[in-house]
Amino acid sequence: MSRILSFFLILMLLSCKETTVSESDLHYLNGYWEIDKVVFPDGSVKEYGMNPSIDFIQLKENEGYRKKMQPKFDGSYATSNDTENFSIAEVSNGFAMHYQNNLSDWKETLVELDSTSFAVINQEGVTYFYKRFEPIKIPR
Repeated sequence: MSRILSFFLILMLLSCKETTVSESDLHYLNGYWEIDKVVFPDGSVKEYGMNPSIDFIQLKENEGYRKKMQPKFDGSYATSNDTENFSIAEVSNGFAMHYQNNLSDWKETLVELDSTSFAVINQEGVTYFYKRFEPIKIPR
């Protein structure tokens, strides 16, 4: 009986471990991302299927930009010259992406980040989940 109790105690301790984004993970942001789902503060979820546009993120030395791209079937991308510049700063609960342009100023806090996915929560409490974009390959 004590073995079972010990097992559940260890399992509970491991499941309570708080996961945060570390500075060594930030390089994972580089690349092409598509939105997977959005979770609103009331708990409602919006799932996304195929996305007509994706985000390209480039980060170097805590400065970066985000650009909307439209993948084409030939493997290339259509885009505009519009970019959203951002900086990354360490905050009490991890790292935050600070955006600023002529019209607005906002922050998104990274809540998850690995090589295949990331999630950010904005100031309104909306959480955006992204997955690494995999282009559709059409055989010739």
